[in-house]
Amino acid sequence: MELRLENVCHAYGETEVLRDITLTVPRGRIVCIVGPSGCGKSTLLRMMGGLERPDRGEVLQVGAPPQGCLNPLTYVFQDFALLPWRSVEGNVALALEDHRTGRARQAEIISDVLSRTNLTEFARALPRQLSGGMKQRVAIARALAVNPAVMLLDEPLSALDAQTRALLMDDLVGLWTRAPFTAVYVTHNLAEAVRLGHQIVVLSRRPGQIREVVEIDAPLEARDNADPALEAKREHLWTLMRDEARAADAELSHV
Repeated sequence: MELRLENVCHAYGETEVLRDITLTVPRGRIVCIVGPSGCGKSTLLRMMGGLERPDRGEVLQVGAPPQGCLNPLTYVFQDFALLPWRSVEGNVALALEDHRTGRARQAEIISDVLSRTNLTEFARALPRQLSGGMKQRVAIARALAVNPAVMLLDEPLSALDAQTRALLMDDLVGLWTRAPFTAVYVTHNLAEAVRLGHQIVVLSRRPGQIREVVEIDAPLEARDNADPALEAKREHLWTLMRDEARAADAELSHV
C-alpha cells in the first residue's frame, strides 16, 4: 500500500497552514519531511493518518496493505506515549488488544517485535526503569506489532541526546534493512533526514508548500554522514531552508 496526497490544503481559521500538497509515499520507502518551524509538517502527518481532514484535496490509500496487517497506519510520537503502569510487553500488547489474534498469536508477535528491537530482556520492566532511548524502542516495537502498511513518525528522536539519537537511527536502519517498511518521518534534523530518508520533502514556510523533493540513492545501511556526497545533500537541504527558516522564526516570534 502507498499513500497519495492530491492538492491537499488546510487552514486553522484565518491561518493557511498547507497549500496544494501533492505527494506519493511509495511502498517500502522512508519519506522524510523537513521545513521551517510552523510550516505544517505535523499537520500534514495528521492528515496522512486520518486524525484531521484537509479542507481541500484528498489523502488516498492505494493498493492492499501487507499480509497480516492489523492497522494500515500507526504512529510513533516524540513523547513515547507509554502507559507507566504497564510493563514493556504490556505496552506492546496494548496495540493488539482490539484485534482477534488470540493469546498464543499475540505472544508470538510480542516476542518477535521485542527481539527485533533488542528489548527481550526488558520485557517485564516498567517505563520508569528505562532510558529515553529504550522507551522509544518500546514505542517502535508497539508500532511494528500491528504490521502497519505505513508507519508515521513525528519527530521521534528529538527528545533524546545526540548519542542516543545516533543509536536509534542505527536501530531504524537495521529494522528497515531486515524487513523494509513504508514510513513518513517528520524531523527538524537534517542529519536524521539524510541518514534515514530515501526521499526528503522540503516544505516552505507557512503556508507549507513543497519546494523540492530530494532523492538519496545510497543504501541506508551504507550511509555515513561523514560521506562528502551525503554532506553535500545536507548542505543543499539547508540552502533550500535557511532563509525561510529565519523568516519563519521571525514570524513566530511576533505571534
